[in-house]
Amino acid sequence: MSRLILGVFLPFAAGYYLSYLFRTINTLISEPLSADLSLNAGSLGLLTSVYFLIFGAAQIPIGILLDRFGPRRVQSALLLGAALGAALFGASNGFLSLLLARAMIGLGVAAALMAGLKAIVLWFPRERVALMNGYMIMLGALGAVTATRPAEWLLNSTGWRGIFEVLAITTLAAALLIFLAVPESKIAQQARPAGLRLEAIFTDRRFWRIAPLSASCVGSAWSLQALWAAPWLRDVEGLNRETLVTQLFVTAIGVCAGALLLGTIADRLRRRGIGSETLLAVMALLFVLAELALILRLPLPSMLPWSVVAVVGAATVLSYATIAEYFPAELAARANGSLNVLHFGWAFAVQCGTGLILEQWPVQDGHYPLIAYQVAFGLSVAVQVASLAWFGVSWVRELGGRTVRSLLHHRSRQGASFEVTAPPSDIPIMEAHEDTEW
Repeated sequence: MSRLILGVFLPFAAGYYLSYLFRTINTLISEPLSADLSLNAGSLGLLTSVYFLIFGAAQIPIGILLDRFGPRRVQSALLLGAALGAALFGASNGFLSLLLARAMIGLGVAAALMAGLKAIVLWFPRERVALMNGYMIMLGALGAVTATRPAEWLLNSTGWRGIFEVLAITTLAAALLIFLAVPESKIAQQARPAGLRLEAIFTDRRFWRIAPLSASCVGSAWSLQALWAAPWLRDVEGLNRETLVTQLFVTAIGVCAGALLLGTIADRLRRRGIGSETLLAVMALLFVLAELALILRLPLPSMLPWSVVAVVGAATVLSYATIAEYFPAELAARANGSLNVLHFGWAFAVQCGTGLILEQWPVQDGHYPLIAYQVAFGLSVAVQVASLAWFGVSWVRELGGRTVRSLLHHRSRQGASFEVTAPPSDIPIMEAHEDTEW
C-alpha cells in the first residue's frame, strides 16, 4: 500500500494541488491585478471564470482519453500546457493575452482531479474509494490554503507576475514527476476499453437525481471561494487586507478539513448501508442556510457561514464516491467527467454572472453595494433550492418503488396466488457495443 501511495497517489495529488491553487489564486491577486490593468468587475469575472468554462468543456473528451490511455500519459501531457499558460499569464500586459493564458491553464489542469480519481479506482480497493477521494481532495485543497497567506507573502515580494513564474516552474516539475514516477495503468495496457457508451451515463436516472444538486452547490461554492469571497469581505464586511487574507486562510483550511471529514463520514456510513448521496443532500441544505445567513445579514460571525461555503466546495468527495457506485470502473473517468461538466459549467455561470450583476449598481467609494451582492447570491440560492427539491422528490419516488418491490417479493415468498410482476427498474441497462468508440 505504501508503494501505491508514494508512486501513484501522491504524484496525482500534487497535480490536483496545483489545479486548486490555479483555481483560487485570482481571489488573492484580484485587487493588484485590477489596479495594474484597469479591470472592472465584469472583466475580472470573465477572466477568472474562463478557467471554469474551458475546464468544464474539456471534461468529457478528457474522460474518454483517461479511460483509453490511462491517467499517467494524459495528466503529464496536459500539465505541460498549464505550465506554458502560467508563464504566459505572468508575462501578459493586456486583457486578451491574460484571457488566453487563463484558458490555457484551465485546459492544462482539466484532468487533474479526474486523473487522480481514475488512478484511485484503478489501483485501490473499491470499498476505500470514498476515503481515498477524501484524502485526494484534502491534499488538493491545500492549494487553496497556499493561495492565501503563503501567496500573500510571495505577492508582496515578487508581485503577481512573480507568483505565476513560480507556478510555471512548479507545474512543469509536477508533469515530469507524474510521467516518470507513476507506473503504466492497467487500462492503458489494454488494446481498448470495453465499448460502453457515454449515452449510458446521460440516460441514467440516478445520475440526473444527483447531478443538479451537486453542480449547483459545489459549483457555487467554487465560484465564491475562487473569486467573490474577497470582494464580499472587503465591500460588505469592511475588512482590511490583513484581516481579509487571514479569513481566506482559515476558510481554505476548512476545505482541507471538510474533504477529510466528509470522506471519513461517507466511508463509515457506507458500512451501515447509507449512501454518500444522502450526506450530500445534508451538506446542500447546510450550504443554502449559510448563504441565506450571508444574504440576510444574520447576526453571526461571518467566519461561520463562509466556513460552510468552503467545506461544501469539498463535497465532490461525496459526488464522486456516489458516481463510483453507479458505474463500472471502465466508465469511471467518463462518468466523473460528465458530472464535472455541470460542476464547472455552473461555476462559470455564477462567477461570470456575479460580476455582470454587480456592474448594474454604481460603485460607492470604491465598493459595490450590499444589494448587488444580495441579488447575485440570491439567484444562485434559488437554483440550489430547486435542485434540492428535485433530489428529494426523486429520492422519495425511488424509495417508494423499492418498498413496493420488497412487499411484493415478500408476499410472493409467502405463497401468494397471484403472479408478481416487478415494475420496471429506474436503472437503465448499460450494453457493451464492440463497434462503439465511446
